[in-house]
Amino acid sequence: MQRSRAIAAVAIVFSLVTAFLPCVTRAAPLPARGRHGMVAAQQEIASKVGVAVLKLGGNAVDAAIAVGLALAVVYPEAGNIGGGGFMLMRNANGEFHAIDYRETAPKAAGQDLYIGANGEVIKGEGSSTEGYRASGIPGTLAGFELAFKKYGSGKIRWADLVRPARLLAQNGFELGFRLIKQFNEDKAKLEKYPESTRIFLNGGPGFTEGDTLRQPDLAKVLSRVERLGARDFYSGETARLIAADMKARDGLVTLADLAGYKPKERTPIHGSYRGYEVVSMSPPSSGGIVMLEVLNMLENYDVAATKPNSALRYHLLAETMRRGFADRAEFVGDPEFTKVPVAKLIDKAYARSRASSIDLQHASSSSTIGHGEITVAESTDTTNYAVVDAAGNVVVNTYTLNDLYGSKVTIKGTGILMNDEMDDFTSRPGVPNTFGLIQGAQNAIQPGKRPLSSMTPTIVLKKDGSFWFGLGARGGPRITSAVIQTIVNVIDDDMDIQAAMDAPRIHHQWMPDEIRYEPGGFSPDTLSILASFGHAFVKKPENNASVTGVMIDEKGMRLGAVDSRAGGLAIGY
Repeated sequence: MQRSRAIAAVAIVFSLVTAFLPCVTRAAPLPARGRHGMVAAQQEIASKVGVAVLKLGGNAVDAAIAVGLALAVVYPEAGNIGGGGFMLMRNANGEFHAIDYRETAPKAAGQDLYIGANGEVIKGEGSSTEGYRASGIPGTLAGFELAFKKYGSGKIRWADLVRPARLLAQNGFELGFRLIKQFNEDKAKLEKYPESTRIFLNGGPGFTEGDTLRQPDLAKVLSRVERLGARDFYSGETARLIAADMKARDGLVTLADLAGYKPKERTPIHGSYRGYEVVSMSPPSSGGIVMLEVLNMLENYDVAATKPNSALRYHLLAETMRRGFADRAEFVGDPEFTKVPVAKLIDKAYARSRASSIDLQHASSSSTIGHGEITVAESTDTTNYAVVDAAGNVVVNTYTLNDLYGSKVTIKGTGILMNDEMDDFTSRPGVPNTFGLIQGAQNAIQPGKRPLSSMTPTIVLKKDGSFWFGLGARGGPRITSAVIQTIVNVIDDDMDIQAAMDAPRIHHQWMPDEIRYEPGGFSPDTLSILASFGHAFVKKPENNASVTGVMIDEKGMRLGAVDSRAGGLAIGY
């Protein structure tokens, strides 16, 4: 504390028009407001679907499932049924639940899968990032169905949650500038795969703003899922189509792989920051661990006494994130395959020890700082959305295809974009993945294993134990740093949830040893001071992730926000 003082710190049978009932929307820069419920997603149509489910009597879990399925149609770069993720829930009685529906490695996957004949990591087609061999076994539909059966309201049928997505795929939706721009930016990779070219590039010439995107093959898949449930994807006609296309193109995922997939319920991890309970996802997500470790280190400093955009604030964030990500690389993996010292990593005494080497005027060197001393016994792209209902049930769901449009492969006859989640494993220890992350042996490829993830769905409670706010982000490893800084902005700087996620951010992930900063986020003086401390900077500044979240204020009003860095809308009623 002496050092702390030393710093001065969701129709459901509905028409796709009439279901979009009048709602209270956000007039930037204030959060959206609603007395009964709130949905915050990075695509407006998906948020409207979620609100429609809430109005029909569904709970936050029902709404979250419908939002996720709608995003698979209207937000194809990250919304998915061909990927996986994590769902964190808190019911109105205060109970927490977490569903891990992360992808798993196929049985044919091995440790040297992406090492070429020359001994180097394979790039391009056939690599861990592109093509038929890059995909893990998707978990989204299995995870959603588990959540529905165990935690849904019981007032809404499964078919009613799938129908909006099916109608959106069948009837189409109008394309805006943002999505067309993304199609064009990824054209060189998408056009390598015939189905991706046909669907997302309009057969080659591309789309123009205002065109309608219809996805009839995906609508047929969703029609079967609507009638038969998730089993169609894992052992029915859809599974057979996936396995056949994979086999024809030297892919890894088989019918047996799909039939064997199971989501898992996990125990969330609990920590605190300045007396507020903070709950997040446990491994194989690394996000919660890194977030809590960094927050624990920051507790040793009077962060509120520093200005939000000051060099000292950024220095503290960079140094604590450097240490948290170093520990991530060494200690975190799939708990089914390796022992992860969770309790130690989120222990406050351990954090004090890690923070003790921070010099307030000099940058550490990542090459020498390394990981902490823990003995382990032997034995960008993503999207997040959040829902709170009238009863106070809350869901924060983060799911992903990994890269934008995943592996760029669309399975023939299905319209399903597949993930490139195999890149989240360690192709070779010490070699950076597509996000520049150094991965350790704990995260080596093994059949049935879940790859390490940076997804960080998080819920923060008030000091009386009631729900305060829930949030998550998209953006690869920058998810974790974005969630950390949003929490700090709310708690230390007393910002509302919209302002907290809109504020400038930095990112440091240990390796490469550089600060990623945002255009317009730093003054020249701040850059100069940080450089004098010894910090290096990314050559080209860019936005550091995008956050979505919901909150309940002191009067019980539901608030929602979507990061200004991304599209989408928070909608309440």
